[in-house]
Amino acid sequence: MTDLPTHMQAVVLTAHGGPDKLEVHADWPVPRPSSDEVLIRVGGCAVNNTDINTRIGWYSKTVTGSTDDAMTTAVPASAAAESSWSGAAIRFPRIQGADLCGVIVATGANVPERRLGERVLVAAMQPRPASAEGLDYVTFGADMDGGFADYAVAASDMAYKVTSNLNDLELASFPCAASTAENMLDRISLTAGERVLVTGASGGVGSAAVQLAKMRGAQVVAVASADKHDFVRRLGADEVWLRDAALPVQHFDVVVDLVAGNRWPDLIEALKRGGRYIAAGAIAGPIAEIDLRTVYLRDLIIAGSTYQPPHVFANLVRSIEAGAIRPVVSKVYPLSQIRQAQADFVGKTYPGKLVLVPDSLYRESAGVTL
Repeated sequence: MTDLPTHMQAVVLTAHGGPDKLEVHADWPVPRPSSDEVLIRVGGCAVNNTDINTRIGWYSKTVTGSTDDAMTTAVPASAAAESSWSGAAIRFPRIQGADLCGVIVATGANVPERRLGERVLVAAMQPRPASAEGLDYVTFGADMDGGFADYAVAASDMAYKVTSNLNDLELASFPCAASTAENMLDRISLTAGERVLVTGASGGVGSAAVQLAKMRGAQVVAVASADKHDFVRRLGADEVWLRDAALPVQHFDVVVDLVAGNRWPDLIEALKRGGRYIAAGAIAGPIAEIDLRTVYLRDLIIAGSTYQPPHVFANLVRSIEAGAIRPVVSKVYPLSQIRQAQADFVGKTYPGKLVLVPDSLYRESAGVTL
C-alpha cells in the first residue's frame, strides 16, 4: 500500500438537505482497508434513488410525501434520528454511492493477495446475521462510505469478482438497481408464463426488472411515460402502458412496484386471486390506503424487499457474466458534476442509469457517453 496516494477526490455529504450539502473535495484521505477488507480504485459509480432519499432524509417515517415533495419541502429536524434504510441515523460526513465497479488495489491482512487486480462489483445491500429484531443488513454508501470517490473500501466477501467484456461504467450500472430487481423477483418467486406488471419501468430498478423478468420467461407489462416507451420495449417488455392508464381488475399474477403513491389501491385490485405484490420503492408517496377484504378474500400476498440473501447478488453477477442482462447507461458525468447528475436523475431527463466517474478517469476517457 506504500505506492498508493494519501489523498483523493471525494464527494462528501455533510448533512441532510439540498444539493448544497454535497461537497467535492480534492484532498480527502484515501481510506485504508481493515484486516477483512479490500481497497478498490473506483472505475464508475452510478446514481440511485437511495442517494437522493438518504441526502434529504426521506427514509424517516416523519416524512409522508413523495420524494419530489421532500425535495421542495424542508424535512423535519427529527428525521435525522432515523434517516437510514435501517432506521438509524446517518453519520456525517458520509461518502455516498451504492453502485460501485472498480479494481482491487490493496488487501487487508486476512485477504489473499491474489485478489489484487480483480475487477469487482460491490454488493449494495450487505446481509448480516439476524438480530433480535429479525433480518439485519448494512448499506454501502449509507451505513458506510461508498463509491463517490477515487477509492473505496469494502468487505472482501462483499466485493464480487466479475469477468465481463463490459467496461467499468457499464458494470457500475448494475449493483444497486439490478440487485434490487433480482431480489424482488426472487422473493416473489416469479416463474415462466406468469403475467407481471412493472411500475417505474424506465428507471434503473425498473429497467433491470423488465430484463430479469423476461429472462425468467414471464409476460411483462411495463408502465412508463410516453417518451420512454420505445426504450422500455427494447428491453424486452411485451407491452408498455402509460403511467395514468386504467388498470384492469384481476389481470396480473405479480405486480413489481417501485412507485406506490395514490394509485396503490389500483395495483392491488389488478392482481388475480392468489396474486403477489412486492415493493422496493415508493417515490410517488409511502402512505397508501388498503381494503383488507381485497387482500384476504382474494388470497393475495403482499411483500416488501430490501434485505438480500447472499445468493441474490451472486446470481446477478452470473447473469451479467452470461450476458443475460445488458447495461442501460444514458449519460456519464465527472464526479465533480454530481449535483448536475442528481438534478438530471430527479428530473427523469434520461432513462436507465446515470454514471459518475472520478474526474481523472473522465478526462482520460475524453468524456465518452455510452
